[in-house]
Amino acid sequence: MDAKDGEILAVVIGRAGSKGVASKNTRLVAGLPMIAHTIVDAQQAQHIDRVIVSTDGLDIANAAKQMGVEVIDRPANLASDVATVGDAVRHAVQASGKHAHIVVILYANVPVRPDDLIDRAVRELITSGADSVQSYSDVGKHHPWWMVQLDDEGRVQVESTKPIDRRQDLPPRFLPDGGVVTVTRRSLMAGDNDHPHAFLGRDRRGIISPPSSVLDVDNEIDLVVADALLQRKLLQDTVEAHP
Repeated sequence: MDAKDGEILAVVIGRAGSKGVASKNTRLVAGLPMIAHTIVDAQQAQHIDRVIVSTDGLDIANAAKQMGVEVIDRPANLASDVATVGDAVRHAVQASGKHAHIVVILYANVPVRPDDLIDRAVRELITSGADSVQSYSDVGKHHPWWMVQLDDEGRVQVESTKPIDRRQDLPPRFLPDGGVVTVTRRSLMAGDNDHPHAFLGRDRRGIISPPSSVLDVDNEIDLVVADALLQRKLLQDTVEAHP
């Protein structure tokens, strides 16, 4: 695959509805609507040619337009709780009217990610020739071997047959962190509804995000943490710019 074969398009996806945090994609985080941080990340990425936003929300659309970003109106059937990411992104790419060879999927509710994460994923997709590349975080102490089930009376049922006492002895396990997903147009368009992740293709690769470097906002506490992290980054950038 060659980056020159076609446009690299970033699709920022954000629904208006949210059960965990009301109107979360436009809640202020470090002085900006949350979606704005993802848009900035996309605009500053070296390998992104164009950025669009797919949404069913008027406030989200307005926030994107104020940043000079094209908005694709997402139909109601693709904005429900059961709508798949693949379907929403396919609609956005087709509605954009441009031939994107690589599609970068970014979630509006992830305001914190490393500065180079998007470019790392695009480069890995190009050099590996894979169908998709996704960012992952180490599960750390939330390892599946340490998980248990509790019956109706609170009795602990240990699922792992390998008792491990130290976290350092656990085999590495990683979880998609929502920081970035890159996928070839071919794989995206070949996806179907048989499996929600079919659009990622057969050859799926991963890059590892540094610990605690990606934050996916699901609740009010996440909002507070995201605000604190971005305010600290803003302060650090200011100090570095004016030593």
